[in-house]
Amino acid sequence: MKTKDYVQLAVIGGSGLYNLKGSRFIEELDLPTPFGMPSDLLSIVEAGGQRIAFLPRHGRGHRLLPSEVPVKANIWALKSLGVEQVLAVSAVGSLAEEYRPGDFVVCDQLIDRTFARPISFLGEGLVGHFGFADPYCAGMREEISRVLQKHGQPFHPRGTLVCMEGPIFSTRAESHLYRGWGAQLIGMTSLPEAKLAREAELCFALVAMVTDYDCWKPQEESVSLEMVLKVMESNTRAVQEVIPDIALALKKRKECTCRQAAKTALMTPPERIPYETRRRLALFYDKYWQQPR
Repeated sequence: MKTKDYVQLAVIGGSGLYNLKGSRFIEELDLPTPFGMPSDLLSIVEAGGQRIAFLPRHGRGHRLLPSEVPVKANIWALKSLGVEQVLAVSAVGSLAEEYRPGDFVVCDQLIDRTFARPISFLGEGLVGHFGFADPYCAGMREEISRVLQKHGQPFHPRGTLVCMEGPIFSTRAESHLYRGWGAQLIGMTSLPEAKLAREAELCFALVAMVTDYDCWKPQEESVSLEMVLKVMESNTRAVQEVIPDIALALKKRKECTCRQAAKTALMTPPERIPYETRRRLALFYDKYWQQPR
């Protein structure tokens, strides 16, 4: 990888997503990072007129619990390839009648209910505060919605996702609580991906694939693994169909405020940051640290 333009789009999701019709497999990459190894090898394929990096979030064979996913390593590895935009794909439960199993949702909001995951690259001598009012890139969401509409895929252009810790599903009381908050979706994997992507100045969007009605709907069977996997198989085939066109649409995007998120967020003067911290995060922030203050 001698050029920053090696690959500009990454897809994080299931290990089968990169088997795209009409795509060309290029290589697999094993990328050590300052934060350990990513979830698995990164598969590079060519589709939609550009190279795409695919990273199986839970590892091939689904080996990692949501709380065990090495998200810092995943995000750092993608950034090291020159990635500028990340499309995350995730199975979710529905908390609203109109968000039906099989529907896709281009999420616009997020509620954090996790408690056992690393939430930031910062710390250890580096202080900063990033804006996160809108956790998903508006420009990416617009292009993705356009492609889903063109393909006739049932989808919702917005939705609020509750990200829970897991791995156990919700109680019925919790499910009703989140509905009362006005959330439409519940899942286990959107965080800390979205927060760390913002700190890494990556455009980040989530296509949530509804698999079930969680456990709030009395006339529906409560969520089970068998139910989720059955709908997931169908959803995966559907998302494979649209990824090449999404890649083509996203390729046309130029600059974005997501890619300058750290410009006014970092507070610690470069000369006061410990060497090891600067070394680990130079990939993200060296362009600011090298500038005269």
